[in-house]
Amino acid sequence: MLRLEARPAPSRAMMFASPLIAAAAMLLTGSLLFSFLGQEPLHAFYVYFIKPASTAYGVGELLLKATPLILCGVGLALGFRASVWNIGADGQLTIGAIAGGCVALYFREVDAAWVLPLMLVAGALGGMAWAAIPALLRTRYNTNEILVSLMLVYVAYLLLSYLVHGPLRDPHGFNFPQSRMFQEAALLPLLVEGLRTNVAFILSLVLTAGAWFFCSRSFIGYRMQVSGMAPAAAAYAGFSEKRNVWLAFLISGATAGLAGVGEVAGPIGQLQPSVSPGYGFAAIIVAYVGRLHPLGVLLASLLMSLLYIGGESAQMELQIPSAITGLFQGLLLFYLLAADLFIHYRFKPAMPVLHAVPTTD
Repeated sequence: MLRLEARPAPSRAMMFASPLIAAAAMLLTGSLLFSFLGQEPLHAFYVYFIKPASTAYGVGELLLKATPLILCGVGLALGFRASVWNIGADGQLTIGAIAGGCVALYFREVDAAWVLPLMLVAGALGGMAWAAIPALLRTRYNTNEILVSLMLVYVAYLLLSYLVHGPLRDPHGFNFPQSRMFQEAALLPLLVEGLRTNVAFILSLVLTAGAWFFCSRSFIGYRMQVSGMAPAAAAYAGFSEKRNVWLAFLISGATAGLAGVGEVAGPIGQLQPSVSPGYGFAAIIVAYVGRLHPLGVLLASLLMSLLYIGGESAQMELQIPSAITGLFQGLLLFYLLAADLFIHYRFKPAMPVLHAVPTTD
């Protein structure tokens, strides 16, 4: 018989190596999966992981899809470090897209440079307002923020669907559920002509650097980390749990809202029934693969972005279902959690329990 025993001190080297181990295990499982689907594994891996990023346009698409993952992942990582579990980033992204889109549509006749910054501010405030709901319920009524933030995602989806089917539907759009196309002043400038990567990627890099400074050089970031690692010590030191909950939700809501504006003011250019293929949920995996560190989140976002564009490439060239992307994401998270289990625990033989045998005279 074996039992799990907590290790005296987890290996710091293995903490950083576990994402690489998880990625390698994901690739090994993927080779078996491709074989079962009748594909030659090496060719399938080339189509999935190498070919999409082998051209300048492919690299541009990689950075484009990594942008919302970076924005959402950095915000979530800051909250997770404080043990505040915001699972509703996709809803906050959607509300941010609605808020920024409404600004673009309201000022559609205005060709001014201040329209785009106003959209970004509105998107951040919209995401913060949506994130404030689970924060309020957690701090006031001690509700479970995981369930509340998750359920609000679907409320945000339904709100967006109602708006593009009703009040915001383009009257000249042949009855399609979509808004008017945004004017030029409401679109994010491209970084390189011919590629779809826009300045939102630069914004994500700036926020990543700011998050690193916040975590490693600010007292507020230190306070949040202590609250997540040792709640009893944080309470003894006088660190307010409610303040940390509010701060974590508002930061993650703001970054997710900015990601929403980056989508509708970038590659989409209008409001549609869906503005995210699940970036907010994928960002949860990104945050953990990145070890809740801003720079790790940046690298993990590039990997997750490669899974997205690789899935599209494999779907077109290999005729593989699009669900393969979600499967690879799930495998990555599963193996990462398994690796983390053995970082903190180890198997040890269980000592047999000896029972006294009654004796008779």
